[in-house]
Amino acid sequence: MSSRARQKQAARVVREQMARERRRRRTTWISVAAIAVLLIAGLIGFAVWRSDGSTGYATPAGITDDGGTDSGIVAAGSGPVTVEVYLDFLCPACKQFEAEANPVLDQLVAENRIRLVWHPLGFLDRLSSPPGYSTQAAAAAGCAADEGKLKAFGDALFARQPAEGGPGLSDDEIIEIGGEVGLITPSFAQCVRDGTYRGWVDHVTNEAARRGVTATPTVFVDGVQVNPTGAEIAAAVASR
Repeated sequence: MSSRARQKQAARVVREQMARERRRRRTTWISVAAIAVLLIAGLIGFAVWRSDGSTGYATPAGITDDGGTDSGIVAAGSGPVTVEVYLDFLCPACKQFEAEANPVLDQLVAENRIRLVWHPLGFLDRLSSPPGYSTQAAAAAGCAADEGKLKAFGDALFARQPAEGGPGLSDDEIIEIGGEVGLITPSFAQCVRDGTYRGWVDHVTNEAARRGVTATPTVFVDGVQVNPTGAEIAAAVASR
């Protein structure tokens, strides 16, 4: 091979090496950019997750931190004894409980003896047509809690309780009930229509099952289950 041919071959090898190096650097930068995009996306996702209370679902105002489960919400009072009520807004027995026990509970709240905590459940979703009213109503209760009117709104929901096996109340009807107790803000109506707290209701329902709650109403006084009557609750509170 002549000297000129060897020079040309050497130059070609150098060019090929330089081209490979450019491709390697380009691939490296593309990989770095892709990793950066994924990292930014991950940070954004984490921020969203954190904004939902590190839970993956939105939580209403007034949730309790009892046990760190976010499964209860303060309906009324700030007394030293905690009365927890597991309820379903489609449950006829819950409506009866509210009618019978409400005077006792209201009196205990007025005397600053109890903190009344509600756990609104979706236990009876299958018993409305279409299914899902229990969760719909419980989520709306979360919207009412944001406005500081959970107890009044819940009582009004029970007063207008639809029959099991039939259609539940529509969003418009639920918003109308809210208006009757002073929930007239656009944010309440939007919260109801968006079903903002449906994920939270699913969580509350799962936590209830984990605690062994199998029926509504179920009542605990300072963590001890009692019969769901006004007299039993009053006696349990008095013994604390």
